[in-house]
Amino acid sequence: MPNLRVRQAAELLGVSDDTVRRWINQGTLAVSHDTAGRKVIASEVLAEFARTNAPAPPPDPLSIGSSARNRFVGLVTKVVSDTVMTHVEMQCGPFTVVPLMSTQAAQELRLAPGSVAVAVVKATTVIVETARPGEAVASE
Repeated sequence: MPNLRVRQAAELLGVSDDTVRRWINQGTLAVSHDTAGRKVIASEVLAEFARTNAPAPPPDPLSIGSSARNRFVGLVTKVVSDTVMTHVEMQCGPFTVVPLMSTQAAQELRLAPGSVAVAVVKATTVIVETARPGEAVASE
């Protein structure tokens, strides 16, 4: 597997170069040196670091059970509808999730910019869930 430069590791982890250097200096992230003497991180080491240091996801505001494991809590940022289909954009942390659904489904879910929703990704399908109308959304 390839070695990654500090900048590449920072981009993959969504942090600054300085943060990666701080982790290296603290001994939190192991490095080696390439033939030019630059610090490099083995991709396997970075993958393990990313797994073990991943931030906890935000609490699921719906508090429902589901077999799907890929659940992204996010804020609806854009909704574009025609008579049949609706394009929704959600900002889920650093990720933008873009589900397409029937306009009827989007209306029933009351999706609008500013809505909190959960994008559930199962294979190549994105399912958007919201609390039922009239039910309180769990918060902490």
